[in-house]
Amino acid sequence: MGEERKLKVAIYARVSTEDQAKEGFSLDAQLDKLRAYCKARGWKIAGEYIDDGYSGRNVRRPAYQKMMEEMDKWDAVLVIKMDRIHRNSKNFMIMMEQLRNAGKEFVSMTESLDTSTAMGRFVMDIIQRIAQLESEQIGERVYIGMEQKAKMGKGMLGFNIPYGYDYIDGKLVVNKKEAEVVRNIFRWYIEGKSIGEIVDILRKGDVPTKRGRVWAKKTVSSILKNPVYCGYLKWEKYLNKGDHQPIIDVETYNKVQELIKKRGGKPGIKISS
Repeated sequence: MGEERKLKVAIYARVSTEDQAKEGFSLDAQLDKLRAYCKARGWKIAGEYIDDGYSGRNVRRPAYQKMMEEMDKWDAVLVIKMDRIHRNSKNFMIMMEQLRNAGKEFVSMTESLDTSTAMGRFVMDIIQRIAQLESEQIGERVYIGMEQKAKMGKGMLGFNIPYGYDYIDGKLVVNKKEAEVVRNIFRWYIEGKSIGEIVDILRKGDVPTKRGRVWAKKTVSSILKNPVYCGYLKWEKYLNKGDHQPIIDVETYNKVQELIKKRGGKPGIKISS
Protein backbone atom coordinates (compact mmCIF):
# COMPACT_ATOMS: atom_id res chain seq x y z
CA MET A 1 0.00 0.00 0.00
CA GLY A 2 2.93 2.27 -0.40
CA GLU A 3 4.87 2.48 2.88
CA GLU A 4 7.17 5.14 1.39
CA ARG A 5 4.66 7.89 1.96
CA LYS A 6 2.77 8.67 5.13
CA LEU A 7 -0.69 7.26 4.49
CA LYS A 8 -3.61 9.38 5.71
CA VAL A 9 -6.15 7.09 7.31
CA ALA A 10 -9.80 7.46 8.27
CA ILE A 11 -10.49 5.34 11.34
CA TYR A 12 -14.04 3.96 11.53
CA ALA A 13 -15.55 2.35 14.65
CA ARG A 14 -19.12 1.22 15.31
CA VAL A 15 -21.19 -0.52 17.94
CA SER A 16 -24.86 -1.44 17.66
CA THR A 17 -27.19 -1.60 20.66
CA GLU A 18 -26.72 -5.39 20.65
CA ASP A 19 -22.91 -5.04 20.62
CA GLN A 20 -22.93 -2.74 23.63
CA ALA A 21 -23.91 -5.69 25.83
CA LYS A 22 -21.05 -7.88 24.55
CA GLU A 23 -17.51 -7.89 25.89
CA GLY A 24 -14.79 -6.63 23.57
CA PHE A 25 -17.03 -4.59 21.28
CA SER A 26 -16.70 -1.24 23.04
CA LEU A 27 -15.80 1.83 21.03
CA ASP A 28 -12.87 2.58 23.34
CA ALA A 29 -11.43 -0.90 22.76
CA GLN A 30 -11.76 -0.52 18.98
CA LEU A 31 -10.25 2.95 18.92
CA ASP A 32 -7.29 2.02 21.15
CA LYS A 33 -6.34 -0.86 18.85
CA LEU A 34 -6.83 1.16 15.66
CA ARG A 35 -4.73 4.06 16.92
CA ALA A 36 -1.97 1.68 18.00
CA TYR A 37 -2.07 -0.02 14.59
CA CYS A 38 -1.67 3.32 12.80
CA LYS A 39 1.26 4.22 15.04
CA ALA A 40 2.94 0.90 14.34
CA ARG A 41 2.52 1.31 10.56
CA GLY A 42 3.57 4.95 10.61
CA TRP A 43 0.21 6.11 9.29
CA LYS A 44 -1.32 9.49 10.00
CA ILE A 45 -4.88 9.52 11.38
CA ALA A 46 -6.80 11.99 9.21
CA GLY A 47 -10.08 11.54 11.07
CA GLU A 48 -11.95 9.34 13.53
CA TYR A 49 -15.53 8.45 12.60
CA ILE A 50 -17.61 6.83 15.34
CA ASP A 51 -21.18 5.48 15.16
CA ASP A 52 -22.55 4.65 18.60
CA GLY A 53 -25.70 2.51 18.65
CA TYR A 54 -26.14 1.98 14.90
CA SER A 55 -26.69 -1.25 12.98
CA GLY A 56 -24.21 -2.27 10.29
CA ARG A 57 -26.98 -3.64 8.09
CA ASN A 58 -27.73 -0.26 6.50
CA VAL A 59 -25.84 2.94 5.65
CA ARG A 60 -28.04 5.32 7.65
CA ARG A 61 -25.24 6.16 10.06
CA PRO A 62 -24.13 9.79 10.56
CA ALA A 63 -20.40 9.17 11.08
CA TYR A 64 -20.20 6.71 8.17
CA GLN A 65 -21.94 9.14 5.83
CA LYS A 66 -19.71 12.01 6.97
CA MET A 67 -16.61 9.89 6.39
CA MET A 68 -17.67 9.03 2.83
CA GLU A 69 -18.40 12.70 2.15
CA GLU A 70 -14.89 13.63 3.33
CA MET A 71 -12.94 11.26 1.05
CA ASP A 72 -10.61 14.05 0.00
CA LYS A 73 -9.20 14.14 3.55
CA TRP A 74 -7.90 10.55 3.62
CA ASP A 75 -6.25 7.82 1.53
CA ALA A 76 -7.66 4.72 3.20
CA VAL A 77 -10.37 3.51 5.58
CA LEU A 78 -9.21 1.43 8.55
CA VAL A 79 -11.54 -0.78 10.62
CA ILE A 80 -10.82 -3.35 13.28
CA LYS A 81 -13.04 -5.90 11.55
CA MET A 82 -15.03 -5.90 8.33
CA ASP A 83 -18.41 -6.28 10.03
CA ARG A 84 -17.81 -2.98 11.86
CA ILE A 85 -18.35 -1.07 8.62
CA HIS A 86 -20.94 -3.26 6.86
CA ARG A 87 -22.95 -6.39 7.61
CA ASN A 88 -24.55 -6.41 4.17
CA SER A 89 -22.54 -7.55 1.14
CA LYS A 90 -24.42 -5.32 -1.30
CA ASN A 91 -23.67 -2.18 0.73
CA PHE A 92 -20.07 -3.33 1.17
CA MET A 93 -19.64 -3.78 -2.58
CA ILE A 94 -21.17 -0.35 -3.24
CA MET A 95 -18.71 1.19 -0.77
CA MET A 96 -15.78 -0.67 -2.36
CA GLU A 97 -16.81 0.64 -5.78
CA GLN A 98 -16.93 4.17 -4.39
CA LEU A 99 -13.46 3.74 -2.88
CA ARG A 100 -12.01 2.29 -6.09
CA ASN A 101 -13.44 5.14 -8.18
CA ALA A 102 -11.89 7.66 -5.81
CA GLY A 103 -8.53 5.87 -5.67
CA LYS A 104 -8.93 5.00 -1.99
CA GLU A 105 -8.03 1.82 -0.12
CA PHE A 106 -9.68 -0.30 2.56
CA VAL A 107 -7.90 -2.05 5.45
CA SER A 108 -9.35 -4.51 7.95
CA MET A 109 -6.94 -4.80 10.84
CA THR A 110 -7.79 -8.18 12.42
CA GLU A 111 -8.34 -9.91 9.09
CA SER A 112 -4.96 -8.54 7.88
CA LEU A 113 -6.48 -7.62 4.54
CA ASP A 114 -6.16 -4.58 2.34
CA THR A 115 -7.36 -3.75 -1.13
CA SER A 116 -4.00 -2.82 -2.59
CA THR A 117 -3.48 -6.43 -3.71
CA ALA A 118 -5.57 -8.65 -5.99
CA MET A 119 -5.51 -11.47 -3.43
CA GLY A 120 -6.62 -9.09 -0.71
CA ARG A 121 -9.59 -7.99 -2.80
CA PHE A 122 -10.56 -11.57 -3.62
CA VAL A 123 -10.29 -12.89 -0.04
CA MET A 124 -12.13 -9.86 1.33
CA ASP A 125 -15.08 -10.49 -0.96
CA ILE A 126 -15.31 -14.13 0.19
CA ILE A 127 -15.07 -13.21 3.89
CA GLN A 128 -17.74 -10.51 3.51
CA ARG A 129 -20.17 -12.99 1.94
CA ILE A 130 -19.58 -15.46 4.78
CA ALA A 131 -20.10 -12.68 7.34
CA GLN A 132 -23.41 -11.73 5.72
CA LEU A 133 -24.61 -15.35 5.79
CA GLU A 134 -23.71 -15.63 9.48
CA SER A 135 -25.45 -12.32 10.25
CA GLU A 136 -28.63 -13.40 8.44
CA GLN A 137 -28.69 -16.76 10.22
CA ILE A 138 -28.24 -15.08 13.61
CA GLY A 139 -30.97 -12.58 12.72
CA GLU A 140 -33.38 -15.37 11.83
CA ARG A 141 -32.73 -17.21 15.11
CA VAL A 142 -33.11 -14.02 17.16
CA TYR A 143 -36.38 -13.16 15.39
CA ILE A 144 -37.86 -16.62 16.03
CA GLY A 145 -36.87 -16.43 19.70
CA MET A 146 -38.31 -12.94 20.13
CA GLU A 147 -41.56 -13.91 18.42
CA GLN A 148 -41.97 -16.87 20.78
CA LYS A 149 -41.26 -14.62 23.75
CA ALA A 150 -43.82 -12.08 22.50
CA LYS A 151 -46.49 -14.76 22.02
CA MET A 152 -46.01 -15.87 25.61
CA GLY A 153 -45.99 -12.28 26.90
CA LYS A 154 -42.65 -12.67 28.63
CA GLY A 155 -40.92 -9.39 29.38
CA MET A 156 -39.32 -6.66 27.33
CA LEU A 157 -38.16 -7.30 23.77
CA GLY A 158 -35.41 -5.48 21.92
CA PHE A 159 -32.47 -3.54 23.27
CA ASN A 160 -33.49 0.14 23.38
CA ILE A 161 -34.51 1.27 26.85
CA PRO A 162 -37.46 3.68 26.46
CA TYR A 163 -37.09 7.27 27.64
CA GLY A 164 -38.70 7.57 31.07
CA TYR A 165 -37.34 4.25 32.31
CA ASP A 166 -34.10 2.63 33.42
CA TYR A 167 -33.39 -1.07 33.00
CA ILE A 168 -32.44 -2.56 36.36
CA ASP A 169 -32.10 -6.27 37.16
CA GLY A 170 -33.99 -7.24 34.02
CA LYS A 171 -36.92 -4.89 34.68
CA LEU A 172 -38.09 -1.45 33.57
CA VAL A 173 -37.93 0.98 36.47
CA VAL A 174 -39.38 4.50 36.28
CA ASN A 175 -36.79 7.27 35.96
CA LYS A 176 -38.55 10.07 37.88
CA LYS A 177 -36.89 12.97 36.06
CA GLU A 178 -37.52 11.54 32.59
CA ALA A 179 -41.02 10.37 33.54
CA GLU A 180 -42.01 13.96 34.32
CA VAL A 181 -40.90 14.97 30.81
CA VAL A 182 -42.99 12.12 29.34
CA ARG A 183 -46.09 13.32 31.23
CA ASN A 184 -45.48 16.86 29.98
CA ILE A 185 -45.16 15.65 26.37
CA PHE A 186 -48.54 13.88 26.56
CA ARG A 187 -50.14 16.85 28.35
CA TRP A 188 -48.79 19.40 25.86
CA TYR A 189 -50.06 17.35 22.91
CA ILE A 190 -53.55 17.05 24.45
CA GLU A 191 -53.54 20.80 25.10
CA GLY A 192 -53.10 21.36 21.37
CA LYS A 193 -49.38 21.83 20.91
CA SER A 194 -47.88 20.32 17.75
CA ILE A 195 -44.96 17.89 17.83
CA GLY A 196 -42.74 20.66 16.44
CA GLU A 197 -43.77 23.01 19.23
CA ILE A 198 -43.07 20.32 21.84
CA VAL A 199 -39.59 19.81 20.35
CA ASP A 200 -38.94 23.56 20.60
CA ILE A 201 -39.98 23.59 24.28
CA LEU A 202 -37.67 20.69 25.10
CA ARG A 203 -34.75 22.19 23.20
CA LYS A 204 -35.17 25.63 24.76
CA GLY A 205 -35.37 24.00 28.17
CA ASP A 206 -32.08 22.14 27.50
CA VAL A 207 -33.77 18.83 28.29
CA PRO A 208 -31.49 15.97 27.17
CA THR A 209 -32.71 12.83 25.41
CA LYS A 210 -31.83 9.36 26.69
CA ARG A 211 -28.48 9.53 24.91
CA GLY A 212 -27.90 13.18 25.74
CA ARG A 213 -28.73 14.37 22.23
CA VAL A 214 -30.99 17.09 20.85
CA TRP A 215 -34.71 16.34 20.62
CA ALA A 216 -36.21 15.63 17.19
CA LYS A 217 -39.80 15.29 15.98
CA LYS A 218 -39.34 11.56 15.44
CA THR A 219 -38.30 11.10 19.08
CA VAL A 220 -41.36 12.91 20.44
CA SER A 221 -43.66 11.12 17.97
CA SER A 222 -42.29 7.74 19.08
CA ILE A 223 -42.97 8.56 22.73
CA LEU A 224 -46.56 9.62 22.01
CA LYS A 225 -47.24 6.33 20.17
CA ASN A 226 -45.50 3.97 22.57
CA PRO A 227 -47.91 1.92 24.76
CA VAL A 228 -45.08 1.19 27.21
CA TYR A 229 -45.98 4.43 28.99
CA CYS A 230 -49.43 3.14 29.95
CA GLY A 231 -48.16 -0.26 31.04
CA TYR A 232 -48.05 -2.34 27.86
CA LEU A 233 -45.25 -3.91 25.84
CA LYS A 234 -45.53 -4.14 22.04
CA TRP A 235 -43.43 -6.10 19.59
CA GLU A 236 -44.67 -6.12 15.99
CA LYS A 237 -48.26 -7.52 16.11
CA TYR A 238 -48.04 -8.68 19.73
CA LEU A 239 -49.27 -6.53 22.63
CA ASN A 240 -49.00 -7.68 26.24
CA LYS A 241 -49.60 -6.14 29.65
CA GLY A 242 -46.24 -5.42 31.20
CA ASP A 243 -45.20 -5.80 34.83
CA HIS A 244 -43.63 -2.33 34.93
CA GLN A 245 -45.11 0.83 36.48
CA PRO A 246 -47.05 3.00 33.96
CA ILE A 247 -46.16 6.69 33.63
CA ILE A 248 -49.56 7.71 32.20
CA ASP A 249 -52.98 6.02 32.26
CA VAL A 250 -54.55 4.12 29.36
CA GLU A 251 -57.19 6.82 28.89
CA THR A 252 -54.54 9.49 28.30
CA TYR A 253 -52.64 7.25 25.89
CA ASN A 254 -55.77 6.40 23.87
CA LYS A 255 -56.83 10.05 23.76
CA VAL A 256 -53.47 10.99 22.24
CA GLN A 257 -53.81 8.27 19.57
CA GLU A 258 -57.22 9.69 18.60
CA LEU A 259 -55.76 13.21 18.39
CA ILE A 260 -52.87 12.00 16.23
CA LYS A 261 -55.38 10.44 13.82
CA LYS A 262 -57.55 13.58 13.77
CA ARG A 263 -54.49 15.70 12.98
CA GLY A 264 -53.65 13.53 9.98
CA GLY A 265 -50.96 11.38 11.53
CA LYS A 266 -50.58 7.64 11.93
CA PRO A 267 -51.41 6.71 15.54
CA GLY A 268 -49.98 3.90 17.63
CA ILE A 269 -52.01 0.83 18.57
CA LYS A 270 -55.09 1.61 20.68
CA ILE A 271 -55.44 -0.19 24.02
CA SER A 272 -58.78 -1.91 24.62
CA SER A 273 -60.41 -1.15 27.95
